[in-house]
Amino acid sequence: MPISRAEIHAEDAEVLIDQLCQRWSADNTVEHHDHGVEVNFGDGSCYLVAEPDKLVVVVEAVEDTIHDRLEGEVDAALDALKGVELDIIWEA
Repeated sequence: MPISRAEIHAEDAEVLIDQLCQRWSADNTVEHHDHGVEVNFGDGSCYLVAEPDKLVVVVEAVEDTIHDRLEGEVDAALDALKGVELDIIWEA
């Protein structure tokens, strides 16, 4: 199961998580935990954790093509929320 992680500098990480949850909650299962949020897309998941100066995002999926698609969806959603294209580097 492919897994990747990215840390995005963000002073407003909790706000970004709330906005992402609103964006994705209509079509996906969103679960809030003490340590962060899990968004289940059915064929993969995205974990979001707010830290003091960054947003930590972990994406996992059942296969590589789905994983790549989910990474792209997360990139696009964050770009749309921030209003700028973010340089997100995913680490395997």
